[in-house]
Amino acid sequence: MQFQLTTDFLLTVEQLISVKDGNKLRELLQELHFADIAEILEELDSDEATYLIKLLESDLTSEALMELDDDVREKILDRLSPTEIAEELSEMDTDDAADVVAELDEDVQKEVIKQIGDQELAADIVDLLRYDEDTAGALMAKELVQVKETWTVAGCVREMRRQAENVTRVHSIYVTNKEGKLTGRLSLKDLLTAAEKTKISEVFIPKVDYVTVHTENEEVARIMQKYDLEAIPVVDEEGVLVGRITIDDIVDFIKDEAEKDYQMAAGISQDVEADDSVWELTRARLPWLVLGLFGGLGSVYIMQGFEEALAQFPILFFFTPLIAAMAGNVGVQSSAIIVQGLANDNVKGSLLHRLIKEVGLALINGLALGLLVILYSYAAGLEQLVGITIAVSMLSVIIVAALVGTFVPIILDKRGIDPAIATGPFITTSNDIFGIFLFFYIAKVILGF
Repeated sequence: MQFQLTTDFLLTVEQLISVKDGNKLRELLQELHFADIAEILEELDSDEATYLIKLLESDLTSEALMELDDDVREKILDRLSPTEIAEELSEMDTDDAADVVAELDEDVQKEVIKQIGDQELAADIVDLLRYDEDTAGALMAKELVQVKETWTVAGCVREMRRQAENVTRVHSIYVTNKEGKLTGRLSLKDLLTAAEKTKISEVFIPKVDYVTVHTENEEVARIMQKYDLEAIPVVDEEGVLVGRITIDDIVDFIKDEAEKDYQMAAGISQDVEADDSVWELTRARLPWLVLGLFGGLGSVYIMQGFEEALAQFPILFFFTPLIAAMAGNVGVQSSAIIVQGLANDNVKGSLLHRLIKEVGLALINGLALGLLVILYSYAAGLEQLVGITIAVSMLSVIIVAALVGTFVPIILDKRGIDPAIATGPFITTSNDIFGIFLFFYIAKVILGF
């Protein structure tokens, strides 16, 4: 039955920790999945969580640590000695171990690496730390199963058994030449059905998708999604097989990117959590609020320039929020679709084609909404010219907002700036200003003030 963390269960754990009853705690928790242990750790204070980490076996707690929120894990690691951290790392895959070490202070990193008994693991961690954070080199794990194309099937099976002891999940079997360069992959079916003395070079599949250590994570995710891969090999500049990236790592990356994009679209400039400090939350939110403030002041300045129009046609004032809202909504819709397309590499074709498509879509939406506005103005007894002014203004605003929402993300992407920034207050504020200006300018032309 699936584990459910209840208030009573958590209270029992806290009480056992308070009296330091390690035996009962082990008996209570030893059958739980590491994800369940992580859920419990998230609910405890830092000292209680640290006590559990030290109490339970490292093969369980090492996995639980990787399930924790970064801030919670950081607080626990601060309370562990370098030797204790090294014990946890010894039970992790190299990519997870490198991620943990990267979170430590530089002086602590050196001490922890010294305490790792497995020198090969320590060397692998150091090697992974040298790659840029957003590249395949930093995302990959060193653990994999690789065979030489010159081996026989019988020799290959013996070597695979030895290698598989250090690999949590065997997704693929990779084939390399004598220099270690990736040459293909091996089908388990072909391996099992081939004669023992058959050379691997006679049965392996030469076609294999791969990435280099410098491939960006977004490109790795796109390739794995396109070709429906559970794992993908990673090679260095010389084509030598150096690691693999598995689907769970890519899912974690996509989740993190989605959270960042969602926060950016909401006008939060930094990666923050709900339980972060007031100062951290303020730093993340305030810059975009300041942008919104200046955008609002710009709208006020524009309206002051049409003070005479408001004096002659005060009804226009009441439709200003409507125009601004439509501009912001259309801009966010357009930019959201483009940002999603850029992320999935689906934005194809020329800019002219994209322009024609967006103008056509905006015309259809604008005409439909404009017609509704005219019907409303007729029902409400407004002057005919006022209704036409609002309808024409809305049509114009929708077209401009759609174009801004389309091209700003594309331009940002071409300049190497995250286009997700365009789905938030940036687009909303700019379209509000454009919308109000167009509204009053078109009113001036039609109403003649």
